[in-house]
Amino acid sequence: MIKAFQTDSGIIVPAVTTDQMREVDRIAMEETGPNLYQMMENAGRTLAEVALGTLAAAPSEAVVVLAGPGGNGGGGICAARHLANRGVDVRLCLSRPDNLDPTTAFQQKVYRSASTGREVRLNELEHQHPALILDALIGYGLQGPPRGLAADLLRWANGSGSRILSLDFPSGLESTTGETPGEFIRPST
Repeated sequence: MIKAFQTDSGIIVPAVTTDQMREVDRIAMEETGPNLYQMMENAGRTLAEVALGTLAAAPSEAVVVLAGPGGNGGGGICAARHLANRGVDVRLCLSRPDNLDPTTAFQQKVYRSASTGREVRLNELEHQHPALILDALIGYGLQGPPRGLAADLLRWANGSGSRILSLDFPSGLESTTGETPGEFIRPST
């Protein structure tokens, strides 16, 4: 297991387990400040900024955002909105569009009303090769191998030949052990 990470600027950041991250989130929301909506907004805005930096050479090319039903997906939907509002050709693909957590459903509602991005299904992506794929399918709540549409989206992304940027960490990766019980995203950025 990884004990720490080093940022590009040389700062050492300790690694945390899944349970420790849940506790960090709980403390942040219940004791120190931002609520879940604010945390999701911050994560999504930051992901969009990193994506824009990645697209600097080709900002007019398409970006596909893969989003799951939980908090990670909400951050991805938020990133999709920020990118679309900056003129990026965004396609949002949800792994479980009919079963979103309430905060994630709220992000979808805002996305639909405040951006020029569009929602698509996997079959609309199958022959697409976007400049960038944003992975926000599965967060630290992974329980067993990804299944169904989430697994199909992971396979599509990995086989697309596109650059992939993951929110937090790659979907399908067990956040404490780093194990991959099934399909998992292979980010390039």
